[in-house]
Amino acid sequence: MAVINNDVLRSVRFMLKIDDAKLASIIKLGGAEVTPAQLTSFLKREDEAGYVLCDNEVMAHFLDGLILHRRGPNDSAPPRPVEKSITNNTVLKKLRVAFELKEDDIIGLMQSSGFEVSKPELSALFRNAAHKNFRPCGDQFLRNFLKGLTAKIRPVSPSP
Repeated sequence: MAVINNDVLRSVRFMLKIDDAKLASIIKLGGAEVTPAQLTSFLKREDEAGYVLCDNEVMAHFLDGLILHRRGPNDSAPPRPVEKSITNNTVLKKLRVAFELKEDDIIGLMQSSGFEVSKPELSALFRNAAHKNFRPCGDQFLRNFLKGLTAKIRPVSPSP
């Protein structure tokens, strides 16, 4: 089971301090369109009226759009097909690319959120699913990664 796509949308939206219009433009940059009403439904909590589960297709376009938004288009490479299946590993890989994170950066983010990970454990998360040393990314790992990344990008200022 993967972390709910809606949680990833909410986390990245908060992390980057972007409004709904900017979030919609990032999804559009990835090749999909969402209406303001759809976006509002995706951003609601599971227990709120009007909540709609963000499907894998919208999440794939969002992640691709986020890479383009943060890094710009890569004219030297052919466009990649949109992922059909979004797993925690896919989310982790795409966020790594979007935020230009190296292995040591991710290990530091995880440590800052209280989650220890070794280099071999981390590299197993980025391997092809068919590789013998592939390891699925767990929900707890992804949540701690998002927590650490948020703390890095949007540090909490000490209260007076």
